[in-house]
Amino acid sequence: MPRASPVRIVKQLTAAGYNADREAVTLLAGAPDPDRAVETLLDQIESEAVTITAGEVREVLNGTTPRADDTTVSGGGETNTNHPNASESAAEVKGVEQADQAASDRSPRDPAEPIVHGDMTGESTGTGEYEDFVSVFRDRYERLSAMLRGRVKHRPTDALESMPGGSEGALIGLVTDIRSTRNGHWLVELEDTNGTFPALVMKDREFATAVEELLLDEVIAVQGTLSDDGGILFVDDLFFPDVPLTFEPSTADRHVQAALVSDLHVGSQEFLDGAWTDFADWLHSPAADSVEYLLIAGDMVEGVGVYPDQDEELDIIDIYEQYEAFSERLKAVPGDMEIVMVPGNHDAVRLAEPQPAFEPELREIMSAHDAHIYSNPSTVTLEGVSILLYHGVSLDELVAELPMPEVSYDQPDQAMAQLLKKRHVAPKYGGKNRIAPEKQDYLVIEDIPDVVHSGHVHKLGVGAYNDVRLVNSGCFQGQTAFQRSVNISPDVGTAPILDLDTLDVTVRKFA
Repeated sequence: MPRASPVRIVKQLTAAGYNADREAVTLLAGAPDPDRAVETLLDQIESEAVTITAGEVREVLNGTTPRADDTTVSGGGETNTNHPNASESAAEVKGVEQADQAASDRSPRDPAEPIVHGDMTGESTGTGEYEDFVSVFRDRYERLSAMLRGRVKHRPTDALESMPGGSEGALIGLVTDIRSTRNGHWLVELEDTNGTFPALVMKDREFATAVEELLLDEVIAVQGTLSDDGGILFVDDLFFPDVPLTFEPSTADRHVQAALVSDLHVGSQEFLDGAWTDFADWLHSPAADSVEYLLIAGDMVEGVGVYPDQDEELDIIDIYEQYEAFSERLKAVPGDMEIVMVPGNHDAVRLAEPQPAFEPELREIMSAHDAHIYSNPSTVTLEGVSILLYHGVSLDELVAELPMPEVSYDQPDQAMAQLLKKRHVAPKYGGKNRIAPEKQDYLVIEDIPDVVHSGHVHKLGVGAYNDVRLVNSGCFQGQTAFQRSVNISPDVGTAPILDLDTLDVTVRKFA
C-alpha cells in the first residue's frame, strides 16, 4: 500500500466529521478497495458517532451494518498495561547517551497523519471587553466543576448561606483568596456563579499541606461542616480536578517513536547549529529507523524585541529571516517524517495564551515537509496516543508561587504534574503569563492526555503523574546572559525519544 493511503483515509474521514483510531485506519488501508470501503463506512455509520472504531470497520468489511453501541468517544488505540510509574523521575529514564550505534537498514516509514484537538487557530473571538472575561471564567468554572461534582454534593454559595449552623456542606469554586489566620490556620475564599464563601482549613488536618499547592483562580472542591453561625465552612476534605488513579493511557499497536524537542531559538547567537545538525543527521541513521514523528513545543526562533536589548544577542535581526533559517534546519529532517509544531513566547504570535498558530506568511516560510502547525496548547493523537503540546510559560508561575522544593526548574516534570492535578495549563490569571479572554477557556485540560510535552524552561525533565507521561525536552540554545545572571544552566542538545507503544523515553544528547 503506498504511504499516502492511510493519510488520505484520515483526511477523508476528517472531512466527513469523524475521527478514527489507528487500527480502524489500518484496516481501511488494507482493504482490497480502500476508497470503496471508506465510502461504504460513511454511508452506514451512525450520524452521532465521533470516533470510528476498528470493530465498526470490520463489520463494514464483513458486509454488516455497524451497531450504534460500538461507537465510542476515544483517542483510539488499545490500552497497554505497560504504563509509566508515577514515582519515576528523570534519573530513571532509559538513559542519556550519545548518538552512536547503527542498527539495521532503514525500513520504509508509514506514519499516520496527526489528529488534532483544541486547535483554536482562527477561532479567537476575544475583544478585551468585560463580557469576554466573564465568559472565559464562567467556562473555566463550568468545565472544571463538572470534573468535581461526582466527588462532593455541591451546594451553591447562596444555598450554604441559608443553611443552619452545624450542617454538612460542600462547595466547588474558584480560589479568590488564600490567607493564614493568627493561629496558623488557612482561610480560603471560594467563588461560584452565585457568590463567594469562606472555607477554613485547620493546620493540623492531614490534607492541610494541599493549601500550599493552591493558586489563585484554580477550581477546587471542599466539603465539611458549617460553623455554628453558618458563616464559615470548616473543611474536612479538599479535592483537585486531578487525574483519576484509575487512568490507563493508550499506546500504539506497533513499535514507533516520536522525537520531542523544543526551544531551538534560531537567530540567537547562542543557537547550537552544530547540535541540531547532529540531531538531524541522526534522524537519517538506521538507529532512528523507528522515529516517524517530530514534535516541536515552541520557540522555533529567538524572536525580535522579546526583552530589552535583545538585538545585542541576535545573530539574525530580521524575524522573517529567522524563520527562513529555521525552515532550512527543518529541511535537514528526513522528508518522510510527520512534523507537528506549536508556537512559544519567543515566536511571532501574540504573547497571550492560547496562542493561535502563525499567520499565513510565516506558515508559507515554514512549509518544509508540510509540517502541521497548531495553536499553543493543542493535543495531537499519533498512533492512538494523545499528546498535549504546551510550550510551558506557566511553569515559571508554578516555580515562583508554590513553596514546594520538588517544583523547581531542575525538575520541570514536577511542575508539569501540578498542571495535570489542576487540569489547567495556566491556572493563575494575570500572573507571569498573559491569558487572552475568549468565549471558552482553551487552557482547560478536559480530556486526560497520555503524554504531556512542554519546553520553555530549557531544562530536561522526564517523569510521570498518575500514569501520564511527562516530558520537558530541554533546548538547542546555549546559556544566555540572563541565564548566567540567575545561575541557570540549560540542558542543551537534548532530544527525548518517546516509544509510542510503551510510553518509555530514551534521551539522546547531541551537545
